[in-house]
Amino acid sequence: MGRVGTALRELRGAQKSAKGVSLYSRFVNRPTGRYLAAGSYALGLTPNQVTLISAAFSFAAVAAVALTGPSWALGLAVWAALAVGFAFDSADGQLARLRGGGSAAGEWLDHVVDAAKLTALHSCVLIAFYRFPEEYGTTADGWLLVPLGFQFAAVVTFFGGLLTEKLKPRPAPGSPAAAPSTLRAVALLPVDYGVFCLVFLLLGGGRLFAWAYAGLGVVAALFLLAFLVKWFRELSAVRR
Repeated sequence: MGRVGTALRELRGAQKSAKGVSLYSRFVNRPTGRYLAAGSYALGLTPNQVTLISAAFSFAAVAAVALTGPSWALGLAVWAALAVGFAFDSADGQLARLRGGGSAAGEWLDHVVDAAKLTALHSCVLIAFYRFPEEYGTTADGWLLVPLGFQFAAVVTFFGGLLTEKLKPRPAPGSPAAAPSTLRAVALLPVDYGVFCLVFLLLGGGRLFAWAYAGLGVVAALFLLAFLVKWFRELSAVRR
């Protein structure tokens, strides 16, 4: 416990800015990831190994949704696996900072796994809607377009946000960090990955899951439009 306690103390003072982060990530996922990072540090794991652990939990959940008919037990197991995978996704970066900084290869691996996870998760819902149409109430062919549209919105949001951060000028050294907005943190909850994972708790409801998933997809599309306008305006002022 000595190494874990020391690691936790160091991590508390080395957290990323909470600006642009939803309440779930700020108060649930990051603190959970901090404990996982401290435990991983005590076990001698590397950040890349933690990334792969995150991937293992996430893709196990993906396979379960695609291959197994809906049930409440499945929903609980899938949500738990996705939530743990998301927490380990936070832990790898925290562990890298604890070990003195990450590497370009580690950051690359982290983003590749995130992209694969995001794509696979919506693909597995598409497969589930196709394989179990009676259970989900997705007998109409139009339902198969819902995961495709949701996937499109999620992937463009993910890569658009990454690219915007890369293209925006970095703040001058020593400049004060902007204070996080509680209102913005609440507003971002509908498109937080951790909140999205909660919808899988409804898998046992079949049709209820399908409609809740579709509703989140509509919200994701609306947020994407707002993000694109915001990002374009921000980058229009940047001269390269």
